Amino acid sequence: MELLSDPLTLLTLIAGLALAGASIGVLAGLFGVGGGAISVPVFFEIFGMLGYPAEVAMPLAVGTSLAVIIPTSISSARGHHRKGTLEKDVLRAWAVPILAGVIVGAVVARYAPPVVFQAVFVAVALLNSVKLLTGGKGWSLGDSLPGRAGMSAGGALIGLASAIMGIGGGALSNLFLTLHGMPIHRAVGTSAGVGVLIAIPGTIGYILAGYGQADLPPGSLGFVSLVAFALTIPTSMLTTRFGVALAHRMTRRSLEIAFGSFLLLVAIRFIWAIFG
Repeated sequence: MELLSDPLTLLTLIAGLALAGASIGVLAGLFGVGGGAISVPVFFEIFGMLGYPAEVAMPLAVGTSLAVIIPTSISSARGHHRKGTLEKDVLRAWAVPILAGVIVGAVVARYAPPVVFQAVFVAVALLNSVKLLTGGKGWSLGDSLPGRAGMSAGGALIGLASAIMGIGGGALSNLFLTLHGMPIHRAVGTSAGVGVLIAIPGTIGYILAGYGQADLPPGSLGFVSLVAFALTIPTSMLTTRFGVALAHRMTRRSLEIAFGSFLLLVAIRFIWAIFG
């Protein structure tokens, strides 16, 4: 925390958070994700630079990421809804199962070591990346969405993994929906709505999970850094609409390659964190 007494370091941290916010906004609109794949590693590195151990830095990064995802996901979902690619029936079917999964994930966050968060991140990102980059040939669970039981199970797993990873669930819901035959543009639009379902209860869960935790940074509410939130939100809100517009200009295959490449880079980053 002595780093904050150095004006150059402080300015670097502020600029880094602002840039991360801009990236989060673009990703939220472009891929229907909340941007957690950017914000979690950025927040983790910044809290580590400030001297906080991984046991605090990782859940704090995840909780803060979920808080940032709330406004960006709402903005992205509204944009995709106007474009007609947000499936409200899917969101209604997933509302309760996702909430249940998020609650369990927040409880896990209270006790899990950092490697659990990182390993889940790597597994999900790699799986989705391979599916997208290969064009999804042979990757199918059906030509239509499953029944009530299948949707409930899928929603619960998406909520659980997303809460542990600190993401809005876009990568997971996108994978689930496209494996069941939904076109990529509609899957992206619907995934933006999933981010809203996950981020709000997830943020509340991380606030409660970190309540009373020792050695949190000043200005934290449980495992949510209000300072990082305040510095990230302005730029993310400015850039979300550009991501939405770009998504609807891209072809199906271009969108798949871009999303798959992005997830592959995320996976490599966390593999390095685990074994580096």
